[in-house]
This record gives sequence, C-alpha cells and structure tokens, in this order.
Amino acid sequence: MQTLILCGGKGTRAYPHTLELPKPLMEVGDSPVLLHVMDIYARQGFEQFVLSAGYRADLIASFAAELPRRWNVEVIDTGEDTGTAGRIIGCASTLGQTFLATYGDGLGSVDVQGLVDFHEAHPGAVTVTAVPLPSPYGTLEWDETGRVRRFIEKPTLTDHWISAGFFVIDERAFDHWDGDDLEGEVLPALAAAGELYAYRHLGFWRSMDTYKDALELSALCRKGDGPWTILSEPESS
Repeated sequence: MQTLILCGGKGTRAYPHTLELPKPLMEVGDSPVLLHVMDIYARQGFEQFVLSAGYRADLIASFAAELPRRWNVEVIDTGEDTGTAGRIIGCASTLGQTFLATYGDGLGSVDVQGLVDFHEAHPGAVTVTAVPLPSPYGTLEWDETGRVRRFIEKPTLTDHWISAGFFVIDERAFDHWDGDDLEGEVLPALAAAGELYAYRHLGFWRSMDTYKDALELSALCRKGDGPWTILSEPESS
C-alpha cells in the first residue's frame, strides 16, 4: 500500500523560514519533519511513498534522493499553487485502489495498521484520523461566585475533534471529489455522501504549522526519538 504525502505548500505561517525552503524540509531535531513523517510509516512496514511536491519541488527531489534505498519513493510535481485536494488528484494515476495519505508536517503516534484495519471494516471510501482538539490557550474554571478554582494550561478538549490527517482513501472516493481544498470542500462532500468515517486517535499528535512548533517538537526529540515513535493502542469511531 502506497503512502501519499502532501508536501507542496508554501508554508506561509512559518515565514521567513520557508522563504527558500519548503516547510516539510524544516528541521525537527536534526532531520526534516518530512523524514519524521515518513519514518512513522516505514517503522510499521509501509515503505512505498509518493511525495506530492510543488513549492521548491527541486529540493523535495534532492531530499528524496538521499533516503534509504529500501524505500520506494516517487516525487511528483503537482504545481506551486495547487490545493491539497488537487495534489491528490495529480498523483491519482500512480496510486492503487486503496492508499494512505497524510500531510508533510504532522507527527502522530498513529497505529497505521490499526487505521487500515478500521478502514477495511466499514463501507466508506475514506477514513480520516481524528484527534481531540488541543487548545492553544489556557482555560479557566470558576464557581458560582466567579472565584477561579483552577487554571488549566492548554488543555485537550475531548468533546471537540479535529482532523489529524493520516487518511486511508479508496479510489472510488474520486466519484465524490469536488473542489481543490481537501478539508474545506472534498471531505464535507464525502461526509454528505456518507462515505467518510473517523478513526479516533488518543495518543500523541502535533502539527508543525510555525517555526515555534518546530522548536517545541525539536525539544521533544532531545528527550528521545520523539513521542510520535511510540505507537498508541488502536481506537475506533
């Protein structure tokens, strides 16, 4: 089963560090975050990759040339201004009937085989991995008089779930594919058609959106290989 990784965006939220460098090549620890993403899959036996490149695709290709020889890696330039859904379409002819897909900047301790098993057990065309919403802010709890009982620094909001990427996609999903934005257009259309299912992940997950995120993830690497290398128990929808 191939793993498609979207790594063609310009990474404007990490500017100016992405002025000449694609965000997936920004380092976490001593390696590009893209390598950490690929290693999540390779550690679990999924070593066939398609890198959907765009912005500075030449650097993505140079990166791919240095990867372990046992990995089967193909780089496809899907254009600088293509949306996330369009990048998947641009690689569709090289993918099988069912394939894995993720973003080039999200790290999670996802049990990939558990994700695949869950996908195969339901009738939908797409499975998305869902995680509880990590709040970027501290929250307050108070009593009826307004006296604050406690302050919780950046809690995980378990009653709200978001997409963490880490998809499984059947090719028949393309029958409902409409738009260039994966999360803004395509996934809502698939949900409306009853073709989208959620695989719950309660373990580590973090998206590297900014340079600050890269620094915080790098700090986690200094404590070991990173919490995204320790698999979580499979969850369900």
